[in-house]
Amino acid sequence: MTTRIDTRFAELKSQGRAAFVTYVMAGDPDPATSLEIVKALPKSGADVIELGIPFTDPMADGPSIQAAGLRALKVGMTLKKTLELVRDFRKDDNVTPLVLMGYYNPIYIYGVDKFLADAKTAGVDGLIIVDLPPEEDDELCIPALKAGLNFIRLATPTTDDKRLPAVLANTSGFVYYVSIAGITGAAAADANAVGEAVARIKRHTRLPICVGFGIRTPEAARAIAEKADGSVVGTALVDALKNSLDAEGRATAKTVNAVAELTAALAQGVKGAQQAAE
Repeated sequence: MTTRIDTRFAELKSQGRAAFVTYVMAGDPDPATSLEIVKALPKSGADVIELGIPFTDPMADGPSIQAAGLRALKVGMTLKKTLELVRDFRKDDNVTPLVLMGYYNPIYIYGVDKFLADAKTAGVDGLIIVDLPPEEDDELCIPALKAGLNFIRLATPTTDDKRLPAVLANTSGFVYYVSIAGITGAAAADANAVGEAVARIKRHTRLPICVGFGIRTPEAARAIAEKADGSVVGTALVDALKNSLDAEGRATAKTVNAVAELTAALAQGVKGAQQAAE
C-alpha cells in the first residue's frame, strides 16, 4: 500500500531533489493559529509536515520544543484535538504527507486500535514515536503498518551496524537520522559527518534518509540536502513562532507569517542543493 509519504519521495526523486521536512507543535500557540500555520507550510515550500503531539514529559526535546508543548497543553490541546487539526488541514490539502511525532503514552491512553483507526481516517500518513524501541514493535509499529500508516524510525550517531538491522526491520516511509547525540536544537549538524552516516545507513536500506536536529539556517538545510534525501527543521521554526508571540504568549498578527517566511527561506536552501548537483 502506497502512502502519501511514498508518493512524495518518489516525486522528489524523479525531480532530483531532497525533501524539506518541517516540524511544528500541534496546538501551539493555540489550536486556530496552529491550523493556519500548518496550512501555510506547504504553500511556503514544505514537502512533508511533522506535527508534534503535545506531551508533559518530552525527554528527547530541547527547551524550545518542550516550551511549545507546554504552550499547547496550556490551551487545552490533546491527542484528540491534534487529530481534529489534521482533519481540518485535510479539507483543503489531500496531498501533503503528514506525520505525527511524539511519545507513546498519549497513544496508549487513547487506545492503540482506536488511535490508529482515527489517525487513518483523519488523514495521518505516518508516525514517529521516539520512545518505542524495535523490541516493542508489537505495541504500535506492527499494528500501524497493518493499518496502512508508515512507521518512521530514528537512527542516531550511536546506532552501529549491529543495531541498524533491528532499527530498520519494520521501518517504512523514510528513516529519520538524528545528526547529533542529544536533544533537539542543541548543536549544529556537521554536513560531512552526516554524509558518512547517510552512506552507511544506505548500505542497509533503500528507504529515503532525512536528517534532523541541528539545522537552523537555509545554508545548513542546503548542506544537509546535498548529503541526504531530506532536511528536517523543527526548533528554528518553533523559535520563530515563539518570538512572534505577545508578552502573555499569545499569537499576534505576525505569528503565521513568521513561520511561513522562515519556511520559505529554508525551502529555498533545500531546493538550492538540487541546482548545485545539476
